[in-house]
Amino acid sequence: MVRETSRASWLRRPAARPEAGRRLVCFPHAGGAASSFRPWQRLLPDGIEYATVQYPGREDRVLDPVVESMAELVDAVVDVLLPLLDRPLALFGHSMGSAVAYEVALELRRRGLPEPMRLLVAGRAAPHAAAVGEIHRADDEVLLAELTRYGATPREVLADPELRSGILRYVRADYRVIETYRPSVEPPLSCPVSVYHGTADPECGTAQAETWAAVTSRPLALSPFEGGHFFLVPQRVRLAEAVARDLGVRSVAAARTWPSTP
Repeated sequence: MVRETSRASWLRRPAARPEAGRRLVCFPHAGGAASSFRPWQRLLPDGIEYATVQYPGREDRVLDPVVESMAELVDAVVDVLLPLLDRPLALFGHSMGSAVAYEVALELRRRGLPEPMRLLVAGRAAPHAAAVGEIHRADDEVLLAELTRYGATPREVLADPELRSGILRYVRADYRVIETYRPSVEPPLSCPVSVYHGTADPECGTAQAETWAAVTSRPLALSPFEGGHFFLVPQRVRLAEAVARDLGVRSVAAARTWPSTP
């Protein structure tokens, strides 16, 4: 059971933008954290106020109990999003986060609240079409191999026994959440859906990206990006521009400066 349900605990909101006409809430990949979105979020124009969900068990929530199921995660997230519904809200999820964002959109509708103005997803097929594994049941070596395959965690971090133990704890929990998750069977969303996918992503090519058409009654918007599963950082300027475009906000991302490394 997740003990901490305050908005301050769950949401990272580094840039207050009271004049922004849009809010964007982001959901990281399995094993990811709020910091993984910072390189491109900071390039978003001032018309978008952004926040990222910080899953328990990592970074500044390292002492919090991990989430046990998708239902538990979604329920907690929707509770903390309620005060943010005074402006049009969009949801962005990467990989596992795409399924979380989708279920949050459905839960908003179940509670009689407005659907998001747009659902933006990346790195995974739609929940009803995504492949499901059993990695959460495997031993630590299999989990380590999975992290190494994706290359999202520095090798020097994984080489430290204490750090590795903490990372594997929440990575295993995240894999359990997504691998035991069974998508809700409900009518399509009425909001539009944007899908961003890496051209070299083995998890989400064009065919997988197109499966999201089944979750919306609106036309699907597909945007390919050069790169693999974690194209979000190397393609940060183009991604920020695409997000701004899809949210109907004029982008100034290309005019902003950013270091050459994340």
